[in-house]
Amino acid sequence: MGAGAVGSYFGGMLARAGAPVTLIGRARHVEAIRRGGLLLESLRFREQIKVAASSDLNTARDADIVLFCVKTYDTEQVAQALASHLRPGAIVLSLQNGVDNVERIRSAAKIEAIPAVVYVAVAAIEPGRIRHSGRGDLVIGSLPGSSSKCDLSAIAAIFDRAAIPCRVTQDIDADLWTKMIVNCAYNAISALGRSQYGPIVQNAWARGAMTAVTEEAMAVACAAGIRLPGGMVEAVLKLAETMSGATSSTAQDIARGSRTEIDSLNGYVVRLGAQLGVAAPVNQTLHALVKLLEESTTR
Repeated sequence: MGAGAVGSYFGGMLARAGAPVTLIGRARHVEAIRRGGLLLESLRFREQIKVAASSDLNTARDADIVLFCVKTYDTEQVAQALASHLRPGAIVLSLQNGVDNVERIRSAAKIEAIPAVVYVAVAAIEPGRIRHSGRGDLVIGSLPGSSSKCDLSAIAAIFDRAAIPCRVTQDIDADLWTKMIVNCAYNAISALGRSQYGPIVQNAWARGAMTAVTEEAMAVACAAGIRLPGGMVEAVLKLAETMSGATSSTAQDIARGSRTEIDSLNGYVVRLGAQLGVAAPVNQTLHALVKLLEESTTR
């Protein structure tokens, strides 16, 4: 559900492994896939993958598993629209940026979704064509207090069989926050600097800004009771080694003239920090600059 770059990559990989997949996305993308399949340019292969595609939400009615991949600002609206099309027992996985999507899905549509942390560098080059440039793995887990009874190890095995490494974690909150902090460090700077991850980390000034962003976000997470792993700053900077050619989804959105998810990244850190009495001025600056750029480029 929401077959853009991320949804099409994971859906395409599952379909390539033989799983019955339907990509639900925008009309131009769907039409291109129906004509010639999904062209997936991976680090390991370049292949035209035969996969079903539709723009109709009702296509989800027979699904056992729904990968919920819509932009964070569409979370409530799409969850409400999807709810009536889900069969009893269907599993919904949130493959989204940010840390609060599962709560928002539950609040909007009473769907008990499962959170997933996504690490992948992928871009939609044109309708029907996806380019993969780094990683492609998932972390899944249950939030404290979740009523979901699904077997997470069985879900992980489905992804593993499709060459998508998937780890089950016992502390999904920490993993969600770790990924969001990575996004906060890279996304805005990649968009504002029009740069890939490798050059960002190699630039001393950008590295200093990333360090400040990370430390601010860690302070907010600590105030919120999140137990982050040690060495966060080093881990954030190290990510560029495996995704040096990546550009952030924020940069891709700006280039397309689309709305960004910055409100769910640096903006979220700033808002939660204000509630908890923790200042995040570097995050606030990056959020403000991306919002200004977004305003001038959105078509």
